[in-house]
Amino acid sequence: MNVSGQRVVVIGGTSGIGQATARAAAERGAQVVVVSARQASVERALRELPPGATGHAVDVRDADALDAVFERIGAFDHLVYTSGEALTLAPIADLDVDTARRFFEIRYFGVLAAVRAAMPRLSRDGSVTLTGGSAGPRPAPGWAVAASICGAMEALTRELALELAPVRVNLVRPGVVESPLWSAMGETDRDALYEATAKTTPVGHTGRVEEIALAYLYCMEQTYATGTIIGVDGGAVLVRGLASGPFHHWRPGCVSRQPGPAS
Repeated sequence: MNVSGQRVVVIGGTSGIGQATARAAAERGAQVVVVSARQASVERALRELPPGATGHAVDVRDADALDAVFERIGAFDHLVYTSGEALTLAPIADLDVDTARRFFEIRYFGVLAAVRAAMPRLSRDGSVTLTGGSAGPRPAPGWAVAASICGAMEALTRELALELAPVRVNLVRPGVVESPLWSAMGETDRDALYEATAKTTPVGHTGRVEEIALAYLYCMEQTYATGTIIGVDGGAVLVRGLASGPFHHWRPGCVSRQPGPAS
């Protein structure tokens, strides 16, 4: 199977990994629909994506609005969810529980709402590809919320693979990727993060959004994997935990996410 001639909806498809995935699918002949919380982000992405891409602005926390957007989109073949804002991490003693709940609204409940709205229109031969993060298998002190969300996404992926069959449901779990995720860092800190990652991972470099996008394309185009967690982290989880290396001083959260709701 390939995505040429198929319709691909990317929630979070206007920035970083999501936009790179939308571009890669469009370049392979897919009809791409990007979804973001901000109309300005949609318009900017459509100027940068290949001709033929379309987009919608919706807050994934609004289930009724999501239903309306998918009704306008109509039938399609593949759903990709990369949306999420950078988490603020804190030890349990300093954790604001209400703030923690808000992070789950986009990163977890937004996924549930999107999948529920998408299913009546999604091809039975199609796929759902979700996004996790390295905080799931390798948490560090202060990562209670991030690790919980990432772990929940992996468990949800396996459950949905059973419940939504024959639709295939998989999850991509990137490591450190050069993307807008790190835009809140100063340039010096960001460069130090990338340099430390390159030195400590077996592949010797940080990830690029274009190569992470290939994992999402694989999830769409293959027909046999479901309930699978695909780690694309340069081998980082093999050699260290997140408590060391480039994350020791800067820990923005679930490392694969993009900034802003449905950015």
